[in-house]
Amino acid sequence: MAVERTLVLVKPDGVQRGFVGDVITRFERRGLHLLGLKLLVMDRALAERHYAEHAGKPFFESLVTYITASPVVAMVWEGPEVVALVRAMIGATDPTNAPPGTNLFFAPAEMVEWRSDVSRWVTG
Repeated sequence: MAVERTLVLVKPDGVQRGFVGDVITRFERRGLHLLGLKLLVMDRALAERHYAEHAGKPFFESLVTYITASPVVAMVWEGPEVVALVRAMIGATDPTNAPPGTNLFFAPAEMVEWRSDVSRWVTG
């Protein structure tokens, strides 16, 4: 199994409703490894880059307005086939179509490379 990385966002409604801890717990319980975590308010420029594939569509403006309205929590998770696992856990998004290097939220220096002692029992 290939070890992969993926971005997960807890969007404004999840932050406002206090679900951040629950989201983190669910991914940790699946044996995933957290590499990066930040709370931020997206500015319009970042939101437009994040949703660039939808530019020109009727719902684009509402996406940008929604994601910039309140803080989001951005996370980078790592694990065997994490992209498929996260997709199964959170529902219909298509991160597999995103080319490598399109992580707009974390520079490489913002991720912490570390190995959990527990991981050798969970993932081998």
